[in-house]
Amino acid sequence: MRKIIVLSFVSLDGVMQAPGGPEEDTSSGFKYGGWCAPYFAEADEVAGELMAKQMKSADLLLGRKTFDIFAAYWPDHADMWPGINDVTKYVVSKTMNKNKSDWKNIIFLKNVDDIKKIRNSEGTDIQVHGSGNLIQTLLKHDLVDELWLKIFPITLGQGKKLFDDGTISAAFTLTESLVTPNGVIFANYKRAGEVKTGTIGA
Repeated sequence: MRKIIVLSFVSLDGVMQAPGGPEEDTSSGFKYGGWCAPYFAEADEVAGELMAKQMKSADLLLGRKTFDIFAAYWPDHADMWPGINDVTKYVVSKTMNKNKSDWKNIIFLKNVDDIKKIRNSEGTDIQVHGSGNLIQTLLKHDLVDELWLKIFPITLGQGKKLFDDGTISAAFTLTESLVTPNGVIFANYKRAGEVKTGTIGA
């Protein structure tokens, strides 16, 4: 079975919308697009190495909006993300088909059952970037094996959340972490069964 790994930039109050640029996603009047850029402008060498490691060659699972953004940018910027044009890009969309994209190695999926089939197939781990609505679906159906989060020291007060209504209860174990000099926390978690409860001090 292949692992589905969600990689996300997130604020302290859980917002993941439009971290990369002002025009990335302005839906619902979001006005803070590009909120993570100032922190990466000052990123240290260790953080840069970890980012490069996380952007290793792996198949991608994308929602429709993120796919549109990626398809318009990455084919001409593969030097910044080695292998991006060669890996398989699985795109979840009920309306798109292979005739609607010139980007190579695209496979369109229709529903959760299609996602489960590729998860149970042979191949690399599958990375999910952006794709807020798709992440909600994956969390609701317990299809997230790992979370690789970059947590920024900022609150935004509005915007699409990483965890929203429909997320099931689940336990995770921290597998790797790093704190950059400017306060960005890199934290990788893997799925670790059900939530356990108890009484502190008992």
